[in-house]
Amino acid sequence: MFDRPETQLSLFDAHDAPPFIVRHSRRARRLTVRVHVGGRVEVVVPPRTGQRTVREFLHRHHDWIETRRERARRECPEPRPFPPDRLELAAFGETWQLRTVPGAGRARLVAAPAGGAGTAQVLELRGLPPRPADLRRLLRAWVGARAAAGLMPWLAALAREMGCEYRRLSIRRQRTRWGSCSTRGTISLNACLAFQRPEIVRYLLVHELAHTRHMNHSARFWRLVATHEPDWRNLDRELLGGWRRVPDWMMNDDD
Repeated sequence: MFDRPETQLSLFDAHDAPPFIVRHSRRARRLTVRVHVGGRVEVVVPPRTGQRTVREFLHRHHDWIETRRERARRECPEPRPFPPDRLELAAFGETWQLRTVPGAGRARLVAAPAGGAGTAQVLELRGLPPRPADLRRLLRAWVGARAAAGLMPWLAALAREMGCEYRRLSIRRQRTRWGSCSTRGTISLNACLAFQRPEIVRYLLVHELAHTRHMNHSARFWRLVATHEPDWRNLDRELLGGWRRVPDWMMNDDD
């Protein structure tokens, strides 16, 4: 048995074998595997699942896991200098220049008053200089809040246009999905959508709103999507590679 909620397990007991994160979930009823951006593999298992059971599960799905790992590595964001000098939030047509303003107190990000038309907006890092890990947390939280501010009215307007209803919206930093819709009408959107083209984001919103009527990918579901986004096939393919447009500091919890 595993004695911790999360541990690492090497599939082949070899020094060069990639580790698999094994996470116990009280809500899990069966074993599932997720391949995250960059190729990290997470196995979600019900409580009191033994190592032998997990190893057998991974062996049975080895080919599928390796195929997804290879694709995830190809789609992994390119390493970029940190901290960034600017943030390009393509979804909202915004460019934010990051500027350091030394001072006292805890580090915080503050949007400075907007300049003239067509100029980049300024995001000031005020306070004591933070550790890189703390700055990554600040930036992720700021992007999440900006994504919520931009996506909430956008989704509401599209829902009225499509005649669809949803119960609530959740903005999360998901690792493998751009969005989802629950049977209770909760739509979850990935904060990383802020880095995608507006056309891509609109398609994803249409896609999730269509799930409020059809909780599947049936022909009726795709007809509804096509009614509001005729170019959905090309946009869907582009979205698959959208992780490359997300800064690596947005995805990596290395702190």
